[in-house]
Amino acid sequence: MNEQILPESFAGLSPELVLDAVDSCGMHCDGRLLALNSYENRVYQVALDDQAPVIAKFYRPQRWSDAAILEEHQFVQELVAQEIPVVPALEGVNGETLRQFLGYRFALFARQSGRAPEIGDAATLEWLGRFIGRIHAVGAIKPYQHRPAIDINTFGVEPRNWLLQHDFIPPDLLQAYQSVSQQALDGVTRCYDRAGDVALIRLHGDCHMGNVLWLDAGDQAGPHFVDFDDSRMGPGIQDLWMLLSGSRQEMQSQLTDILVGYEDFFEFEPRQLYLVEALRTLRLLHYSAWLAQRWTDPAFTTAFPWFNTQRYWQDRILELREQVALMDEPPLWPV
Repeated sequence: MNEQILPESFAGLSPELVLDAVDSCGMHCDGRLLALNSYENRVYQVALDDQAPVIAKFYRPQRWSDAAILEEHQFVQELVAQEIPVVPALEGVNGETLRQFLGYRFALFARQSGRAPEIGDAATLEWLGRFIGRIHAVGAIKPYQHRPAIDINTFGVEPRNWLLQHDFIPPDLLQAYQSVSQQALDGVTRCYDRAGDVALIRLHGDCHMGNVLWLDAGDQAGPHFVDFDDSRMGPGIQDLWMLLSGSRQEMQSQLTDILVGYEDFFEFEPRQLYLVEALRTLRLLHYSAWLAQRWTDPAFTTAFPWFNTQRYWQDRILELREQVALMDEPPLWPV
């Protein structure tokens, strides 16, 4: 593929173009198109004449290189080969998974149904832990070559610098934000120092409950992991901490149940627990910059009207202050 011809935005991605793109793959659309809840990319359920609908994901222009997208597709295929319940990109007649139509890069996926998992159920959490352990066992076999790692620089220093350089912080809050965000990065550094040399592996990267679909019956009962678009190198705890919620005691109990299943397939380094609040802090910094960098996309201004208001940045300052305190507390040891 020639990446030089990629468009700069989704402005030209009309419903007609989406249908024509899917049709170009030899699939005959019946004209029905449903936009799904996605902002980083554009994702559609496309109805076909003579078979089940497919999911078409159009990748955000200029975000990933072709090599980075294909590397993610290959990782998911490796998981499929180990009978891990993930949803791979469908292959074309020549085995291709990344396609292009009028400059837009896209992939097709089988539609995966399911509901949200019940995080209050110990057996469900243990089941999730087993499959994440299996994902990590495969992810540890070899590293990514074309995708960056989740670390202090990519998720902390670079996002903070971008926000400050592009004048997103209101002038009257600038000094407070500069101060607390630097304190937050200092706290993250201390957490990483406590954790020591933690192994980095290929991860799901965005393993929250919205990316896990649960089936209740049949041969495929249990969790199915979807959307590896944010897959990167990172510490294994990255795919575990986002499954936790509630009070500290509740999170400790949830973590215990998850690790019971996880360690059946992959060894967990307890030192990673020093990174839980550090990774949460990095995610908060990264998320603000992610919104800011896409603020010219009409989908973002519509979906996130509260972003970039005075109240938004006041809340982020308070949030980071809380994280600074949390990072100096004892780690979240399982019970």
